[in-house]
Amino acid sequence: MSERAAALAALHRVPPADSLALLRAASEALSHGLADTAEPLLAAAAERQPEDARLWQFLGLARRDQQDSAGAHAAFTRAAALAPADPLIAHSQARTAFEAGFPALPLFNRARQLAPGDGAVALGRAAAMFAEGQGPAACDQLAHLLASSPGWIDGHVAYARLNAQVRPGEPIDATLRQALRQHPQAGAIWQALFQVLMEARNYLTALETVAEARQSLGPDLELNRIEAACLTELGQAERAQILFDNPPFPENGEMACWPIRNYIRLGRIEEAQLLAEQSFEGRSEGALWPYRALLWRLTGDPRWQWLEGDERMIGTFDLSSEVGSLDRLAEVLRSLHAAKGQPLDQSVRGGTQTDGNLLARAEPEIRQLRAALLEAVRSYVAQLPPPDPAHPLLVTQRDALNVAGAWSVRLTDKGFHADHVHWQGWISSAFYVVVPRPDPLEPEGGWLAFGECRDLLPDFAAFRTVEPKPGKLALFPSTLWHGTRPFGSGERMTVAYDIARPQQD
Repeated sequence: MSERAAALAALHRVPPADSLALLRAASEALSHGLADTAEPLLAAAAERQPEDARLWQFLGLARRDQQDSAGAHAAFTRAAALAPADPLIAHSQARTAFEAGFPALPLFNRARQLAPGDGAVALGRAAAMFAEGQGPAACDQLAHLLASSPGWIDGHVAYARLNAQVRPGEPIDATLRQALRQHPQAGAIWQALFQVLMEARNYLTALETVAEARQSLGPDLELNRIEAACLTELGQAERAQILFDNPPFPENGEMACWPIRNYIRLGRIEEAQLLAEQSFEGRSEGALWPYRALLWRLTGDPRWQWLEGDERMIGTFDLSSEVGSLDRLAEVLRSLHAAKGQPLDQSVRGGTQTDGNLLARAEPEIRQLRAALLEAVRSYVAQLPPPDPAHPLLVTQRDALNVAGAWSVRLTDKGFHADHVHWQGWISSAFYVVVPRPDPLEPEGGWLAFGECRDLLPDFAAFRTVEPKPGKLALFPSTLWHGTRPFGSGERMTVAYDIARPQQD
């Protein structure tokens, strides 16, 4: 019996009146993705014992796992009333309010009072401030906290990502630079600095920073890898290859992507393919599937047809009659685009992206949209080819459809999505809410293109395109290269979401 099956069996064996046993079993069940089974048992127990804060807390956890943010918030609010001094419950109450789209800042202030040193609470509070139109103040408060806690890496990264959206054009690395002035030999701070610079695609500054880091850290193989990655993205593939040839073999699939990209730029396709086909332990091997696909199609390898060539792997659906008023949905989405600049480490060019899991919100327009989108995923999954354990999409167990993340992107004049993948997901999507008017000078403006990676192979054409129309949904494997064509003028607003890869026993 698998651990998941054992957790399910243990949950069903709990005597109805034994709340302590239920909490233990529910904790194990939630760790195995069994919130749908645990939630009704916890709800019934909480009704029987309404003064038990822990039952309400676990009910909130189960509902949150089901992305029922409003229901989770109601349960945590009940738990907070029963245990007002519990910092974890207070944080959960604030967090679920934020996820549901309710006013959350007063709740985060309360949670911060109970846990003044909890960095997760501070980051949640900053996100709530940003959502409520106080983005600059949120950046300033994070900077103030980081001045006295220079080793808080998550805080530095959050500051950089938030500042990029709130104050586009201003430095994103100010807090990291200040921390390094105090702790010049702190490798973790240097690593965070390189992370945000490369997320911002600021490869030139990152390359210059490698020299600074060597002065403080001395010779370092990781710095060689970073320098090589920057050089290849800056068009200096020959120099990059000298460095890629010297460090040890890549430790994981994600790390292997950089030398693969360089081999492609050098035209050394056979070597790129050999590296892309290496096996690595862990989920990071998933990062290699997009490069295998690119290289197999480029070389005419029949494995590409197995991986991406089946037409059933890209599905389109007309949901215009299922999602209600698209005009009203567009109004709701516009109100959530609080950013002024585009996010770091995303494909958005010339637009903004919403924060948080959009499909966890409680607005009726969002809930109706979520239901329609998930029903479309069920239809898509039902028509996929038979299971193949070797294939990243064609898993055996396909019943659990959990949204791993969801967001809205609003592009304006000349905006587009750079070619990218979501290799950590299973199924990805694009749902069109607003599209620009057709432009005869750009007949494919705003269209979704599959199979292109224009920064590596600018002349390698897409194998399929999708014309955007309001109410249309496109579903496709998360490992599939996709991007959009720039459009002349107007507005293009979409909702996108990833479905998590289901657990396989």
